This record gives sequence, structure tokens and C-alpha cells, in this order.
Amino acid sequence: MIKIEDLQLFGREHFASAVATAAEMGGNAQAIAAAVGDYAKKSMEDGNAMVTELATVKSMEKAIEIQGDYARMAYENFMAEGQKIGGLYADLARQASKPFESVMAKMTSAA
Repeated sequence: MIKIEDLQLFGREHFASAVATAAEMGGNAQAIAAAVGDYAKKSMEDGNAMVTELATVKSMEKAIEIQGDYARMAYENFMAEGQKIGGLYADLARQASKPFESVMAKMTSAA
């Protein structure tokens, strides 16, 4: 039979774990926001630099070369940042599931 004290202790432990996880998730969310902001800033700067360089071009071949180089660089940066931000989201998901892991472990060991 389950005692009331055991339920109260279980609830307190779960609440403390959830509060700690929420604090960690806030830090992860800030890291994601910073990474997205940095990527957006860098993308704008790179695009501006490409347009500035494109404005000085005198031949069509050179313009196509500059656009091709920019497209390649933008794609590579997008893929790299996507992997970085995806990893941050994976960390966030792991942090979000931690309280449930401990609860499930206690529930399965009690059964």
C-alpha cells in the first residue's frame, strides 16, 4: 500500500527536478536564439558584401562567378549552422525529457 508521505516525497522530488530542468532549458533556448541571431547577422553581412562586389563588376561572366561563389558559400554556411542549431535543439529535447526519465524509472522499479 502506498503511504501519503511517499506520494508527497515523490511529488517534491519531481517538482524539484522539473524546476532544475526548466532552468537548464532556458539556457539552451538562449543558446539557440544566440546561434540563430549570429547566423542571421552573418548571412546579411555576406549578402551585403556580395551585392557590393557585384555592383563593381564590368562583365557578365564575373557577375555569374560571384553569384555562384556566394550561392556555394551561403549553402555551406546554412548546412553548417543547421547542424549546429539542430544539435542545440537535440540537447534541449534531452533536457526536457530528463524529469520524465527519472519518474519512469521510479515507476517501473516500484512495479
